[in-house]
Amino acid sequence: MWPLYAAGFTTAFGAHGIAANLGGFSDDANTSLLVLGGLLALYDGAEVVLKPVFGSLADRIGAKPVLLGGLVFFAAASALYAIADSPGWLWAARLGQGAAASAFSPSASALVARLNPAAKRGRAFGSYGFYKSIGYTLGPLLGGVLVWAAGLRLLFTVMAVLAAAVALWAAIAVPAVPPLPKQRQTLADLARRLADRSFLAPTAALAAATAALSVGVGFLPVSGAAAGLGTVATGAAVSALAACAAIVQPHAGRSLDSGRLTTRTGLATGLAITAAGLLCAMLPGLPGVLTAAVLIGAGTGLITPLGFTALATSTPEERMGQTMGSAELGRELGDAGGPLVVAAVAALATLTYGFAALAILLATGPILTLATHRRTAPAPQ
Repeated sequence: MWPLYAAGFTTAFGAHGIAANLGGFSDDANTSLLVLGGLLALYDGAEVVLKPVFGSLADRIGAKPVLLGGLVFFAAASALYAIADSPGWLWAARLGQGAAASAFSPSASALVARLNPAAKRGRAFGSYGFYKSIGYTLGPLLGGVLVWAAGLRLLFTVMAVLAAAVALWAAIAVPAVPPLPKQRQTLADLARRLADRSFLAPTAALAAATAALSVGVGFLPVSGAAAGLGTVATGAAVSALAACAAIVQPHAGRSLDSGRLTTRTGLATGLAITAAGLLCAMLPGLPGVLTAAVLIGAGTGLITPLGFTALATSTPEERMGQTMGSAELGRELGDAGGPLVVAAVAALATLTYGFAALAILLATGPILTLATHRRTAPAPQ
């Protein structure tokens, strides 16, 4: 399992470590905000398009070959800019990194599910999410140190070495999980399976959690700056958000495995906590920013392992890669959609109302869960 955790760390560290330092330290990305926006969008755009494709490929040929191929290609794409060092190659490297992450990220999730029995999947996904959160937390910080020391090329060099080392480790330590025989699936069959509640509910919760996380990382510093807080205070709040998400995930997974927590209750509670965090972001000053960061981190940390475990439990083993790739697509859409919702409402009113709008959207999940539970509860005798 450890190489899979390292793969999760790699994709998170690469995504945030480079993105956080493109605008501030790279002359190649600093020519205009439009250029910077394009470079940032390349990575996520590649993931949106390719994750379901590589997830299905993992089911067809096996998850381990796709995992190794993605890591090797990630190393090659990172080395491309480290060696070439020109604006054109920066675009190519960033696109290549996104395409590679689209391969090894859903493959790693599928292997986490395949290599663990159902009774231990909550803990396994909790640990996997923990190390991804560590990557998200350390990426901007360590990436900034590397870029400050020797420029963006050093960061790409470190990413190339890291991905190559993880690929070698995974090749040696991760057992081969052969693809399982499966019946032919039509597009209609796929649509019915992806429209089923067992897929839609956890994927929607994962997308909502990712939307809130993206909004917290992107807009809490803006809210703090408007209240007169310095960069140290707002940076500490964002770090607290990521740290809470990392700490909560293993505990949530263990609680699910032991039966102390159910998927339905855990997802609803996580959405409610995350919505409460967004409402706290409406409060002025450091108390509002810090409370919002802690609650958003805790709520998303509760949702993530439970959502992936629910998907793994309800998915046929032979379709695991396809499901994980499609679920990752849902998360990417949430990652882009959350900030767009908040920004659109903030443009019409204020950022405070933007937080409120997303909080209302997230709160509909627990409300619907409670309403459904009341309708299906047996009548008292």
